[in-house]
Amino acid sequence: MRRSAAACLVVALAAILVSGCGGADADEGATTEATATTPAAETTLEALWRAPGEDVAVVPGTSDHGVGANRISFLVVDKQGRVVERPTAHVWLARGLKEVPFAQTTARLEPIGVPGGESAGVGGIYVATVTTPTPGKYWFMAEPVGGRKIQALGNVVVAQKTAAPSVGDRAIPSKTPTLASTGGDLAALTTARRPDRALYRTSVAQAIKAGQPFVVAFATPQFCQTRTCGPTVDVVSAVRKSQPASSPVQFIHVEVYADNDPAKGVNRWVKEWRLPTEPFTYVVDRKGVIRTKFEGAYSVAELKRAVAAVR
Repeated sequence: MRRSAAACLVVALAAILVSGCGGADADEGATTEATATTPAAETTLEALWRAPGEDVAVVPGTSDHGVGANRISFLVVDKQGRVVERPTAHVWLARGLKEVPFAQTTARLEPIGVPGGESAGVGGIYVATVTTPTPGKYWFMAEPVGGRKIQALGNVVVAQKTAAPSVGDRAIPSKTPTLASTGGDLAALTTARRPDRALYRTSVAQAIKAGQPFVVAFATPQFCQTRTCGPTVDVVSAVRKSQPASSPVQFIHVEVYADNDPAKGVNRWVKEWRLPTEPFTYVVDRKGVIRTKFEGAYSVAELKRAVAAVR
């Protein structure tokens, strides 16, 4: 699978997060407190970034962006390799570093692990929604609120349309593998160490034909290429188990590689959905229309809200 620049940066961060170098947001010795900056009307994004405080780059978690509303996720890591995890971060969006921001929003820290699951203790990731009206490169600055002052700079490259299916598109009726189609061979269906059998009872094509809303996650727990992709299947399973027995929503997990072997490249279902990276998760309504799209990691709360909207 071709890796985006965003994924490569997250890969580079993996050692930091796995080893916990310095921990998260250690503020010892801090002398400058962070509050939401109120810039002058003509302050450029670069000037905001160069304001007093530590200047760093964000580590992006998404890369497939199109014209319109985009969910972006990112990490903020200080110059000592410590992950900054505060409840919120103020975000400014501009068309260039020398441009005045045209929009502001708040990013919220979403916990992406599931207690007791394979991803316990992973931590969180900042998530925000930004609206990009035209194709091109946009720049944003994130400033976590509270503690020592730190400003993280990043960019969002926007195409006219995303590579992967997006919100409002019809789901692709892929005949994804199930327990029935593999003769009950669970090892052929997932690389998860503690698989949830319920994720392999229904295919995407079957759910669409039956008019059932569903969640489909394309992810590979064992061979994920980013530190934050591992929690995906854990999160899907946790949300499935939280649903009432009467819920019509089906939950589906699809592995990424042919025969679960990275050396063989991505499988045909990933190709059918035109996924440029992994993981991707979609929430689809009864009519087979995509209502929510998650690229990369997301929280249990985010997925619960998306499922409630189609249940």
